[in-house]
Amino acid sequence: MKITWLGHSAFRIETAKSTILIDPFLTGSPSFQGLDLKDATRGVTHILLTHGHGDHVGDTADIAKETGATVLANADLAGFLSTNRGVERIEQGNTGGTVSFDDFSATFVDAKHSSATITEDGVSHALGNANGLVLHFSEEPTLLHMGDTDIFSDMALINELHRPDIGIVPIGDRFTMGGAIAALACRRFFSFSSIFPCHYGTFPIIDQTPDAFLEAMEGDRGIVAIPEPGELRDV
Repeated sequence: MKITWLGHSAFRIETAKSTILIDPFLTGSPSFQGLDLKDATRGVTHILLTHGHGDHVGDTADIAKETGATVLANADLAGFLSTNRGVERIEQGNTGGTVSFDDFSATFVDAKHSSATITEDGVSHALGNANGLVLHFSEEPTLLHMGDTDIFSDMALINELHRPDIGIVPIGDRFTMGGAIAALACRRFFSFSSIFPCHYGTFPIIDQTPDAFLEAMEGDRGIVAIPEPGELRDV
């Protein structure tokens, strides 16, 4: 499996059969500046969304129209993208549900966050619940993208049910867990072999570095990957 952090919470995941974007906030993302949009979206087969905020939905509609990728989102957000953004290839789900594709499945799990958007005409749209996404692959490690969330005790149940090997974990504070709490979540509730922290360094009001997370990971900091935006890692 090849994983590329594209800044903020956006990731590109490549397997033998699928190329997946999660939360592709690229255009307008300070973390994506200097990177090439066409390179980041080349060959994309699926776009997966954790929730409806603009810094996660990002370029979804444009990428889907350009590439023909299938978009997976909660039912409310999927309906909005279909009706209001013209996305044609939509798969919808909701918390606890699993959607299967060619070489992977995606399960919606809990996240403690909000999910809504205000459109250009000033209308607020409720876009379902925020989620994390567990990806089970036929021949690759299981991956959990936590989405935007605080720590919560049922993370232990997510681990019991899915046993994710790779964790994508928000650490930036203010809108999600901060570094110390995120480290506690990882160490107490999961047994990750690799962790990719995210949701930091993008905007001035969130943490700019992963330092607090790394410090709190203590003896487990060796499993934490800190790539630069656009840098590919083999997992």
